[in-house]
Amino acid sequence: MRIPFLSLFITSPFEGLQDHAEKVKECAWVFQQAMECHVSRQCHTYEGFRDEVRKLENEADTIKRRIRGHLPKGTLLPVDKFQLFRYLREQDHVLDSVQHSLDWISYRIDPGIPDELGKDFLSLTDAVVQPIEELDRMVTEARKFFRNFSPKQRQLVKDIIRNIREQEFKVDRMEDSLKRKIFSAIQDPVTIFHMVKLVDIIGAIADHAENTGDMMRAMLAQ
Repeated sequence: MRIPFLSLFITSPFEGLQDHAEKVKECAWVFQQAMECHVSRQCHTYEGFRDEVRKLENEADTIKRRIRGHLPKGTLLPVDKFQLFRYLREQDHVLDSVQHSLDWISYRIDPGIPDELGKDFLSLTDAVVQPIEELDRMVTEARKFFRNFSPKQRQLVKDIIRNIREQEFKVDRMEDSLKRKIFSAIQDPVTIFHMVKLVDIIGAIADHAENTGDMMRAMLAQ
């Protein structure tokens, strides 16, 4: 029988991972509001949303440092320490991509998103937020698994990972469709470049969410 090593510790590193995942999820919600604000062209609080994301990123960085600082050499863990750090890095990249998206918009905030592309960008935004919301649930269920190593609990986590992968595939198809629409609807080359690059950056949010799921699957496999 495998020993639930995490029960030997006062603080589980997975508690920190969940705290970090919750910050990433909060950033995703702010990102949704910022995109709605930008697309509407009638919102004057876009910079406020960017400031809120920066604040949440700083809080997430504090959690990240706490996780790394509380894993001294020789600490017993149910997973490889470097796998844990790779997982944390990918989860952090989700947040980085959210901030990068808002920063990229700010470089050319006028004339904004063309009217014929507004709904598509909002749909893409909603699509990338879905796998982010699954990350928090994935860590919650993984914490339970690493306490009891239940096969049923392992399968539940793997099902969440599969959902994240399917959602990322949906985002990929939306990216492709939106890029084609940009080239057919827009004439100005600078706007085309800005819009296509924005699609790539937003899509990277879901890419990193999928990578996070892959890192979790690797930890489950040990």
